[in-house]
Amino acid sequence: MATREPAEYGDDDKTHPSSVLPHHANPDPVEAGLRQAETTLRKRLAENPNDQQAFATLARLVSLGAHYDEIPDPLTADELPAGERERINTALWALADEFVGNSRAWYPLIQLARLSLDEDRESAVRRLKTAVQREESGQALFESLQMLRRANLPGEAVQLGVGAWDPANHIADAGRQLVRAACEAHRPDEARRLLAALRKHHGDEDFTDLDVAVQSAVSAGE
Repeated sequence: MATREPAEYGDDDKTHPSSVLPHHANPDPVEAGLRQAETTLRKRLAENPNDQQAFATLARLVSLGAHYDEIPDPLTADELPAGERERINTALWALADEFVGNSRAWYPLIQLARLSLDEDRESAVRRLKTAVQREESGQALFESLQMLRRANLPGEAVQLGVGAWDPANHIADAGRQLVRAACEAHRPDEARRLLAALRKHHGDEDFTDLDVAVQSAVSAGE
């Protein structure tokens, strides 16, 4: 999917069309309901741009709304229309671009990074760094590291995580992702150090799986 650069981060006053659903002189009840749902979801995202459920639902609604006449009858359609995945990604990009200007928005940045990772890795990682800086619990870091690992980029995940991880205040899952990334990047000493920090601050959790992963990484490097 072709991508474009979003506006500069921090622009909270961007103006966008109130609706992307088709307008007809006499909309039927279903179309009117879809438009009302879109309005409600946009209000939710204006209040909390990191509402993942609202974001995903609105993206699906927007992607179908532009092709309202093609929405399949759920009682007869065996599968979704061809090309819907591309339409959803396009809708996700547009929505992320719309809400990323909010200085509290981190989830839209992660979506932009995901959609641009294959075409522009440097920009994608930069967006992830900004997302992590905007979020204090470690949830953004967890999702960013998970994304990079799934893209087979553990080295980039370690580089991002080591500089951003706060073991005392971030959720344990962020540290888990970082330890696994270090193992996958063939950095067993780093993985062992990270696991020790994770265990120190989250000692009530079971890290047996990570012990096994670290030991496997050590053995692989011998």
